[in-house]
Amino acid sequence: MARRKIIPDTDVYAEIRRMIARDGERAVSFQTVARATGLAAPTLVQRFGSREAMVHSALAAGWEALEAATEAAEADAPLNAKGAQAFLKALGADTPEAADLSHLAADFRDPVLRDRADRWRQRVETAIALRLGGGAKAQEAAALLFAAWQGQRLWQPAGGKGFRLKDAVKRLSG
Repeated sequence: MARRKIIPDTDVYAEIRRMIARDGERAVSFQTVARATGLAAPTLVQRFGSREAMVHSALAAGWEALEAATEAAEADAPLNAKGAQAFLKALGADTPEAADLSHLAADFRDPVLRDRADRWRQRVETAIALRLGGGAKAQEAAALLFAAWQGQRLWQPAGGKGFRLKDAVKRLSG
C-alpha cells in the first residue's frame, strides 16, 4: 500500500522554484530541498528519481500555474487598449505564478520547457494584439509590449521603476 503524502508535490515544487529564484538552479539538491520542506532526501529520491526530474517537475508545475493564470487574465481583460494593460498587470500581480515568471525558463537547454515558454509568449502576444485591434500593426505592438513588460519584470526587483506599462500601451496603441 502506498504511503500518504504528508507534503504534497505542489508545496515541494513551490519551494524548489523559490530556491531557484533566490539562489539559482545549482542550489537545488535532494538535501537542500529536504531541509527546506522537512521531507527526507530518500523520500524525494523515491518521488522524483533524479535531481533533474525533480527540477523539471517543479518548473513544469510552475508553467501549468502560469498558463492557468494567463487563461484567467485573458477572460477578465476587456478587448481594448486598457484591456491589454489590465491583462499584463494581472499576469504581473504579486502571485506565486507571476513571481516565477523570470525563473520558469531557468534552463532553456530543456527543449520541452523551452517550447512551453515559446508557446506561452505567443499566447500572451496574441492576447495583447487582440486587445489592440488585431492585424499586423497590433501584432508588432504586442511583441514590443511583451518585450518591454518582460524587461520591466526582470529589472523591477533591482529597483528599476522608470518604465510605466500604461505609457507604453498608449504610445503603441495610439
